[in-house]
Amino acid sequence: MSADTQGRITSWHGNPSKPTFTPPPGAVDAHCHVFGPQALFPFSPKAKYLPADAGPDMLFALRDHLGFERNVIVQASCHGTDNAATLDAIARSGGKARGVAVVDPDISKAELEKLHDGGMRGVRFNFLKRLVDNAPKDKFLEVAGRLPARWHVVIYFEADILDEMRAFIDAIPVPVVVDHMGRPDVSQGPDGPEMKAFRSLLDSRPDIWFKATCPDRLDATNDPWDDFARAVRPLVEDYQDRVLWGTDWPHPNMQSNIPDDGHLVDMIPRIAVTEDLQRKMLIDNPMRLYWS
Repeated sequence: MSADTQGRITSWHGNPSKPTFTPPPGAVDAHCHVFGPQALFPFSPKAKYLPADAGPDMLFALRDHLGFERNVIVQASCHGTDNAATLDAIARSGGKARGVAVVDPDISKAELEKLHDGGMRGVRFNFLKRLVDNAPKDKFLEVAGRLPARWHVVIYFEADILDEMRAFIDAIPVPVVVDHMGRPDVSQGPDGPEMKAFRSLLDSRPDIWFKATCPDRLDATNDPWDDFARAVRPLVEDYQDRVLWGTDWPHPNMQSNIPDDGHLVDMIPRIAVTEDLQRKMLIDNPMRLYWS
């Protein structure tokens, strides 16, 4: 673990390798974040972690280093419901970024429209108890009911609460994107009970998407994350029109197991083994969801 002089945590690789895999032209990193800079965009007093600055200049430099063209920037929980840092990064991207906001449940339709004008295309509901104090499902459904046209809901939860989440997910009136596949135990393999439960969720609605992301979070075997590759490849193949991919940079709360972003990119051809699958996961699907 490393920290700056103010005790703020660094959770990203200082010198990521150049990936062996070259993403196709137009590829989108569809799950990443920015932290601060704190002097301009203070962290929420309710934040469960205090990161060092990881702003848009760093993000866009990494994007170019890894061979991507666009980003979808997801509001980080350390910034709470103040989306200013994410909006700033989108504004500085030259049209190459979209965003996913975190909002107060009482947000008005007019405020949501302002977020749309700033490049947001979705809202994230977080159900990880270690990151949020509460998750007001009824209020979240009210927010989902007044989202701008063509927005979606992103949900983040762990596999052990999927059953209790089903009724809530069923009631969401817009498309749903599940972060990190709902964090299944990939050591169980592609036919394990948690992956089967997630497949059942995907089969329940044709507008549920997922992010085939975060081997560093989900695979205890560590880099090169063979369990993740084995478990996730069939999921990508079977639901190829609803899969997204992203780096998760700057890897919130991963300071004790920081991944090499180049190695994360090299996971892509292991879970999307054909050029057609790679194009769908990296270009067609995110462009349809965020730029159409």
